[in-house]
Amino acid sequence: MGFISPIPTDSNGQVKTTGALQQLGKDDFLQLLITQLENQDPMEPMSNEESIAQLAQFSSLEQMNNIAAGIAESNELDYLQMQSLNNVMASGLVGKDAKADYSGIYFEPGADAPINYTLKSSVDTVTFQIRSSDGTLVRTLTQDNMKEGVNTVVWDGTDQSGNRVDLGYYYISAQAKLNDGTTFTPQLSLAGSVETVVYREGSAFVQINGTQVPLGAITEIGEPGAFSTSDAVFDDGSEG
Repeated sequence: MGFISPIPTDSNGQVKTTGALQQLGKDDFLQLLITQLENQDPMEPMSNEESIAQLAQFSSLEQMNNIAAGIAESNELDYLQMQSLNNVMASGLVGKDAKADYSGIYFEPGADAPINYTLKSSVDTVTFQIRSSDGTLVRTLTQDNMKEGVNTVVWDGTDQSGNRVDLGYYYISAQAKLNDGTTFTPQLSLAGSVETVVYREGSAFVQINGTQVPLGAITEIGEPGAFSTSDAVFDDGSEG
């Protein structure tokens, strides 16, 4: 009997590579089986053993698809339940003191975005790179002669050309350089009172000292006054 190709083709014999036909599902498998039966050589028909084997394969494929769909649905429900639980917990943080380590901030046009960081020693320069969610470099900020401890630099929400950027989450990286040329990575961190909790696309962001960070960035939570003054107060820095 002739060979039936499992690869879908058009009327010209070209392989179809778009839409649902990019994947071979149970419906495609059943259609192939029917086509094979319709086009079999009547002088050499498919044996009962071959027919039963292919039907068994189809049954196994359908069961695996059903199991995969069930697992995917269960995972989605678990994720939604976890998000709901996190959102409920986040609402209870307002008014509490919190510390957070973060690598990005949520920027809202019309408001400056303070970037808080900690230095293990005084440095010659600190350079910050701000990137959009797709990794594109948006802005570079530099501060000179910064002291050991907690500091802040304010991003005004503009790109390298001075244009205001769009609403969204932006990633931040920092590098500090000593007078002898040695470099190290400052810790992006902040501490203070949780002012508000904002929900975006099912995720919670907390605002601490004017900076919005993901709920998952919080490392410590305490009652008001639980952290020292040096943890919650940031020195002013100037943008280079």
